Amino acid sequence: MSEKRLKRQLLKKKLFTKNRLVILNEDTFEEMFSLRLTLMNVFVVATIGAILIITFTTYIIAFTPLREFIPGYASNKLKKDATELAIKSDSLAFALKNNEAYIASIKKVLTGDLEFAKFNKDSILVSKNEMPQAEDLQPTEADLQLRAEVEREDKYNLFEKAQSKESIVLFPPIKGLVTQKFSSKNKHFAVDVAATKNTPIKAILNGTIVFADWTPSSGNVIVLRHNNGFISVYKNLASLTTSQGDVVKTGEAIALAGATGLESDGIHLHFELWKDGYPIDPTQFIEFE
Repeated sequence: MSEKRLKRQLLKKKLFTKNRLVILNEDTFEEMFSLRLTLMNVFVVATIGAILIITFTTYIIAFTPLREFIPGYASNKLKKDATELAIKSDSLAFALKNNEAYIASIKKVLTGDLEFAKFNKDSILVSKNEMPQAEDLQPTEADLQLRAEVEREDKYNLFEKAQSKESIVLFPPIKGLVTQKFSSKNKHFAVDVAATKNTPIKAILNGTIVFADWTPSSGNVIVLRHNNGFISVYKNLASLTTSQGDVVKTGEAIALAGATGLESDGIHLHFELWKDGYPIDPTQFIEFE
């Protein structure tokens, strides 16, 4: 026990023994600076200095822009740029997907490569192969009461409510006799209208010309894109008066009727009308005769 006490006393003596730090001139040995200190003073000052340095460094890293200069530490600008790039990449991927679907629709328009089995009776929507599930369609007692109240209210109503139905009026591209009608069964997704040579062909709606060129099978062809998913196609034209990229208005002349192309059997207009990538009967919207 006495040895441990002796060691503690020696350690205490070393820690609190006063020493002098002297700085001398090397040539003249003149005392330039002196400082009285103990080992305990040195330890305390070093500890406090280390704590201050650590605190200051932590503050810089956490609360100042200087942390961005530390290797491996992401800056706010980089995070912002990365977020904007991610948003733009998602938008570009969505736009690319829509563009690919649009190009596929244009290919269908030009080639007419469609299968009749894929269309329903309206030739617009794809028919589903799924069998409908059997459901109970019997009205409930509450439904019967509501119907009875509606009938009583409508009994003395002087005005009949019209049903909402989407309708659109299209300008006829040409007036003439329809020599071949639209037939999805025969894969004739168009109407052929007889015409005299060089009769002006007009746009059915405002739109943008996405294709205007010569093809071996259909001769001179114009594909016009409109709003609401409509695309109109004009084939077997004698000559084109517009070019790809032109914006045309309703009723504006875009070409002249003719009999170009290997599939042509006389001067006429082969006219197709498409909606969301599927052909529809143009006579539902246009009177050609």
